[in-house]
Amino acid sequence: MIQELRFKNFKSFKDEVTLSFEATKDNTFEDYHVVEVVPGVRLLRFAMIYGANASGKSNLLDAIDFLQEFFFSKADDITEPTGVIPFKLDAVTPGEPSEFSLKFYVGATKYWYELKLTPTQVLSEKLYFYDSVQPKKLFDRKLENGQSVITFNPATVKISSAAKEEISLKCLPNMSFFAARNQVNIAIEKIDLAKEWLKNNLMPMISPRSIMFDYASAKMHNNANLKSYLLDFVHQADFNISDVRSDKVTEMIPQAVLDIVLANDNAPADLKEKLKAEPSIDKIRTMFEHTVRNERGTETYMMSTESQSEGTRRTFGIEAAVYEAMETESFLFIDEIESSLHPDLVEFILQKFLSKKSRAQMLVTTHYDMLLNSVGDDLIRKDSVWFTEKKENGSSDLYSLVEYKGLNRISSFQKAYRNGVFGALPNIKG
Repeated sequence: MIQELRFKNFKSFKDEVTLSFEATKDNTFEDYHVVEVVPGVRLLRFAMIYGANASGKSNLLDAIDFLQEFFFSKADDITEPTGVIPFKLDAVTPGEPSEFSLKFYVGATKYWYELKLTPTQVLSEKLYFYDSVQPKKLFDRKLENGQSVITFNPATVKISSAAKEEISLKCLPNMSFFAARNQVNIAIEKIDLAKEWLKNNLMPMISPRSIMFDYASAKMHNNANLKSYLLDFVHQADFNISDVRSDKVTEMIPQAVLDIVLANDNAPADLKEKLKAEPSIDKIRTMFEHTVRNERGTETYMMSTESQSEGTRRTFGIEAAVYEAMETESFLFIDEIESSLHPDLVEFILQKFLSKKSRAQMLVTTHYDMLLNSVGDDLIRKDSVWFTEKKENGSSDLYSLVEYKGLNRISSFQKAYRNGVFGALPNIKG
């Protein structure tokens, strides 16, 4: 579970900001919203971020998405960019490094990861773990004379000289330690626990542009339990969908497309040979059974995926991701969760996620301020609410609802937000 993310000089965030999942002493919805990972450390399962357009909400999620991609992206040569984008509305920051700090728990073990990099190279990278109050270093990676130099703490890591050298050689200056370590067939127990969590439990970001139904369709085809879960969800949400059927079908590749692939010098030779022998592709075709009642009684009709609304397809995709997050106890983050969804459906999605005990976490951005009416006594904890706001210098700020005093005297958090009590609103000039 993620305890805390800090970062600076990334996209619209110039100064360091901190997103914390540590719960306050408030015991509201304690059983389902809060996980005590170790005695005395209580982490939230859910957080949501409000803010005006261009205030930094999506960029905050992009910071997590950048790390998720960067950790295991293998660079082919040293000329490839790292992918990091510094704050550009300043004469100084584009020439300064971006910095990230992530604290997370794997089971009962706490890890602390630090990264400092530019668009062209990694300057430093460190990983610590805790078996007491003080952190113990696992590895330290620095840039010296244009080369990555990795040192391991002999008190915490047992590794041969040959393995050290191989990891160092594979760790190009523009890629992560974990991407290099992934190419070396050895076991490094304490480091690998962190590596596997970062690889398997940080799910890809869902944005309004994510094509979610193909993901859900492929998952449903191989997972009867997921299919049952999704059918139960849409039944409760009153979609009048009574069944979903998926089959693997083979489609011939159009000759024009085939000619382009075969003429492409960069296409792998084995792919070309396979397509010459069998110019086809396997796809999952999903059909929806709709049950209706009319003057003739109860009737069922099979409808294609294309005939379903964008909201229906997105609901299936998001709920498939939520199911996977709960099953694998992973971290899921969704930008503009309300995109193509009815507000009541958004609340139902969150309610279903939060009603099941799990170590899964969800972070969402939203403009749907009606959710604020459920803060404190219905669905959402006060310490789950965050805001982004753009400052005069063009940079983004991040702050929590619980930083405000007198919250217990507020009868409607939605009205307070709309009246500008918490900021994070569009500055519309007459």
